[in-house]
Amino acid sequence: MVEEEVHSQVLNDEPAEPTSKILSELSSVSVSKAGMCMMDVNEAGPRDTDTVIVINHEKIKQKKQPSKIQDNGIHGAREDNYCNPLRRQVLLHKVVEELILLGTSACPVATTTFLVFSKSVISMLFLSHMGKSELAGGALAIGFANITGFSIMKGLCMGMDPICFQAYGAKRYSVVSQIYIKTFFLLLLISIPITFLWLNIEPVLQGLGQDRVITKVAASYLVFSLPELPALAHLLPLRSFLRTQGLNSPATISATCATILHLPINYFLISYLNLGMKGIALASTCFTYNMNIGLLLYLYLSKVAIKPWVATTNMVFVLKGWGPLLSLAIPSVCSVCLEWWWYEIILFLSGLLKNPESCVAATGIIMQLTGIVYVLPFSLSMSISQRVGHELGAGQPARAQWAAGVGISIAFIYGLVISVIYIALRNVLGILYTRETQILVLLSSALPVMGFAEVGNALQTAACGVLTGSARPKVGVRINIAAFYLIGLPMSIVMAFNLKMGYQGLWLGLVASQVACALLMVYTLIKTDWINESKRAEELTLIVNKDDTESIELVP
Repeated sequence: MVEEEVHSQVLNDEPAEPTSKILSELSSVSVSKAGMCMMDVNEAGPRDTDTVIVINHEKIKQKKQPSKIQDNGIHGAREDNYCNPLRRQVLLHKVVEELILLGTSACPVATTTFLVFSKSVISMLFLSHMGKSELAGGALAIGFANITGFSIMKGLCMGMDPICFQAYGAKRYSVVSQIYIKTFFLLLLISIPITFLWLNIEPVLQGLGQDRVITKVAASYLVFSLPELPALAHLLPLRSFLRTQGLNSPATISATCATILHLPINYFLISYLNLGMKGIALASTCFTYNMNIGLLLYLYLSKVAIKPWVATTNMVFVLKGWGPLLSLAIPSVCSVCLEWWWYEIILFLSGLLKNPESCVAATGIIMQLTGIVYVLPFSLSMSISQRVGHELGAGQPARAQWAAGVGISIAFIYGLVISVIYIALRNVLGILYTRETQILVLLSSALPVMGFAEVGNALQTAACGVLTGSARPKVGVRINIAAFYLIGLPMSIVMAFNLKMGYQGLWLGLVASQVACALLMVYTLIKTDWINESKRAEELTLIVNKDDTESIELVP
C-alpha cells in the first residue's frame, strides 16, 4: 500500500505536503520494523527481511531524494539504538546461562572426585604408620594398580559417555540403558586379565629390579585389592549413567557417606582385627562397595532417574551392537593411559638424575599437587562433554559450539590463576610436605615451570571434553601421541641430560607437550563442522539401536 501511494502521487506531480504525510507513514513502518527487531533478538537475532519497502526511485523527483535519504538514515540509526543494546544483553544472558549449566554439573563432579581422591590419602596416612617396608610396598602397589587396572577401566568407561550423552539429548533413553549395561559387562571382562596380572605380580616387579621385601608387600596388598575390581567395574559406568541424566548430586552424597565410614572401617580392620596392611586394602574395597550401594539405592527409589532394568526385558539388544561402544572405548583408554603413563616415565627419569632420592621425592610432591589441581579441569571437562553431547543429540549444533567455547574459556582462565599461584607460592607449597632443603630447592625451581604447564593442561583437558562429547576420541589419541611422546618426552630427555639442565629440564618438556597438545586440540575445534557433528550424533545413536519405540517407558 505504501509503495502504491508513493508511486501514484509522484506520477501526478502533487505538492510536497502529501509526500510528508507518506514519509510520516514510512516513519511508523520503520518504528514497527525496529519493534520486530526487538522481538527477534530474543529468539534468533534480528532479520532485516521481515519488512520490505520498495520505492520507485526513477519516478521520484530529484529535489525529494535528500529528504528520503535523511529520513532513512535517522531510522537506520534508530534501529541500531534499539538492536545493539539488546544484542549485548542477550549475549551476556547466554554466557551467564551457560556458566550456570556448566557449574551445576561440574561442582558435584569436582566434589565427588575430591572425596574419592581422599580415599588414597587416608590409605597413605595409615601406611605411613606401619614402617618403611609397608609404606614403600603399599605405595608401589597403589601405583601399579592405578597403571595396570584403574586407569584402563576408567578409560574404557569413557567410551560410553559420547553415546549416552548424545542419545539422552535425542531422547533415546533405551540406548542409554543398553550402553550402561554393555559397559558394565566390558569392564567385568577386562578385570579378568587384570586379576591374573595382579596374582603374578611378584616375578613382574622383581624382573623390573624391585626389592624382594617391597615386592612381597606389594603383592599381598594387590591380592586383597582384587575384590574391588568387580565393584569398580559397576561403579564407573553407574556414575556415567547418572551423570548423563544430569544427576550428579547422588554420587557426591554417596562419596561423602563412604568417606565418613572409611576412617572407622580402616581402624576396625587394622587395629581391632590386626590385619595390618591387608586391612587397608580391604577398607579401600569397602569404600567402592559403599558407593555402589548408595547409588543403587538412589536409582531404585528415585522418581526422576531412568530405570535401566526396564530395558533388560529384551536382552537381544544388549548382546548385539557392540561396534560403536568398542570403537569409542579403545581410543578413550589409549588417550587416558598415554597421558597417565607419561608422568610415571618422568618419575622414572627423575631417579636417573643427580640426588635421585630428592628428585624422586620432589616429583612425587609435584604429582600430588598436579592431581589436586587437575580435579577442577577434569570436572569441567566432564561437564563440557555432557553439554556438547546433549546439544548435538538434540540437533542443536550452534548451542553445542557455544557450550564448548564458554567451557574452554573458563579452563584457560583457571589455568592462568593456577600459574600465578604456583609462581607466587613456589617457596611455600613444598613446606606443606617436607622440610628437606634439597627437595625444597628442587620444588622452587620446578613450580614456576609447572605453572606454565598447567595453563596448557587446563586448556587441553577442556578441549578433550569437547572431543568426547562429539564422539571423536581417536583425534585425542593422535594428538596425545604427537604432543607427549613425539614432542614432550624427547624434549625432556634432551634438556635434562644432553643440555645438562637437570631436574628443571624434565618439566620444561612437559610444558612443551601441554602447549602443543592444547594448540592442536583448539585448532581441531576451530575447524570443526558442528552441523556435520550433529548429523553424526544422530547416526551414532541410530546405529546402536534402530528400534527405540519403547524409550519413553524407561522414564517414570
